[in-house]
Amino acid sequence: MTTSTPKPGNQKLAMKSAARLYAVQALFQMEQSGQSTNAVIREFLDHRFGATYDEDEMIDGDIDLFRKVVEDAVNWQASIDQMTDRALVAKWPIARIDPTLRALFRAAGAELTQSNTPPKVVIVEYVQMAQAFFPEGRESSFVNAVLDHMAREARPEAF
Repeated sequence: MTTSTPKPGNQKLAMKSAARLYAVQALFQMEQSGQSTNAVIREFLDHRFGATYDEDEMIDGDIDLFRKVVEDAVNWQASIDQMTDRALVAKWPIARIDPTLRALFRAAGAELTQSNTPPKVVIVEYVQMAQAFFPEGRESSFVNAVLDHMAREARPEAF
């Protein structure tokens, strides 16, 4: 997620989107490397937020949202995974899902269950992320369906 400087009114939204992307990346990294929550948060804040790669500057993320999503995804992982499993086809439990999608479902699940972010915002943000991670595939439709099911379970009053 590179930046051309967002318009002032969009800066806050861009930072929230970046925080969500970084949270998914951090959760993926934790699963792959076994790093602790504190270590991965520290690494992302020190080295990823606003970093420059091949002359492309990465946007700064909303630090509070990033930290909350990562910590809530870890602290509530068992219940988020169970909710995700209920949204998946029985033959495809979360353990069989691509690790990037697993991290995405955990981050989105944390927001759906532990924040006041409107479910539709969560769904749109993470579906767009799935499109970026899997541009050729059908994963974004799959993510949309799973997150819709999770949102209706977590926040039925919003529908």
